[in-house]
Amino acid sequence: MQAVILAAGEGSRLRPLTRSKPKALLPVANRPIIEYVIDALLENGIRDIVVVVGYRKEEVIRHLNRLEAPIQVVVQERQIGTADALRAAESEITDDFLVLPGDNYINAESIARIRKERNAMLVAEHPNPSNFGVVVIRNGIVREIIEKPEDAPTFTVSTGVYSFSPDVFSYLTTTEIPDALSAMIAAGRRIRAIPADDWQDAIYPWDLLKMNSRMLREITPEIRGTVDASVIRRGTVRIGAGTTIGPNTVICGPVAIGSNCNIGPSCVIMPDVSIGDGAVLEPFTYVADSLLMDDVTIGSHSRIVSAVFGRGCLLADHATTHPAANFIEIGSRVLKTKFGAVLGEGVQAAPFTTFKNCIAGNNVTIEEGKTVTGLIEDGTRVM
Repeated sequence: MQAVILAAGEGSRLRPLTRSKPKALLPVANRPIIEYVIDALLENGIRDIVVVVGYRKEEVIRHLNRLEAPIQVVVQERQIGTADALRAAESEITDDFLVLPGDNYINAESIARIRKERNAMLVAEHPNPSNFGVVVIRNGIVREIIEKPEDAPTFTVSTGVYSFSPDVFSYLTTTEIPDALSAMIAAGRRIRAIPADDWQDAIYPWDLLKMNSRMLREITPEIRGTVDASVIRRGTVRIGAGTTIGPNTVICGPVAIGSNCNIGPSCVIMPDVSIGDGAVLEPFTYVADSLLMDDVTIGSHSRIVSAVFGRGCLLADHATTHPAANFIEIGSRVLKTKFGAVLGEGVQAAPFTTFKNCIAGNNVTIEEGKTVTGLIEDGTRVM
């Protein structure tokens, strides 16, 4: 069986994190999301894999070339929808095949459930169905797909994982795959709904925290760096090569720390934290339920909770992220959510900065003693 992974899109609702990196390459538990998709396929013995790239395609191709999996790459020249992306792979398809988004987590058991079905879609229950294609099912057969409705008739949504025969290409007449499915249903074709075993998507930046927590449950313990004898470790902890953990630091897993980091002394790292390569946590810093990407520096006496930090952020001492429930505007939607902070790449904050339910764009600079909330555009200087 073949598989087509769609990894051409940006993931615009995840900005500012996707301004410089496609969603499929965002690290979760210190691994790009697309790697979890590829692993799930390989566990099912599916090795004929086509990846459709587009947005920042050179970066995606470089990453795929470093993997041991045999992958064929095709390019979607313009990012105008999932059906157009799938059409880009048509010349590579010779058999029944799976279609999977490269920016969602899917486990091997879910793929095992759908791979034996012909013309089927993987579905899941979701508390916020209006962010997805809502699926109406009767007796296990898809009757209707409603894209992002204001008032969803059901909590069942499409995961974006499909099993198709090659004749699906004759139905790909618009830009989106759900339109093709609706055309197939109208023509009397049966589309079977298969419940997923485990699936996660990150629609908005704070959703990465939930995905990060889920994926950290899968890590294996490994200590490759230098850990002081006084360090207390509990639970599953993974520490990369070249990393130094200073005296009197406490780490409560699941926690993943990358390579060449400098942690402590006297730091506290609580569960559900991933820290990328080259990070620095200065003394007396507390981190919980957070995703820190490569080369992040956090000054001493800081408290970081429910935060996503992009590459190269530099926070001086006494930084605080304060999770708060608030309304925030993303695109044309106003959403109520609770998190501490989402920082794009290269954010710099002076001492005693407090982030409260804040999304700060790339290269934002914040002067000393400020409390910042809401959405801050790229390149802003907060004075």
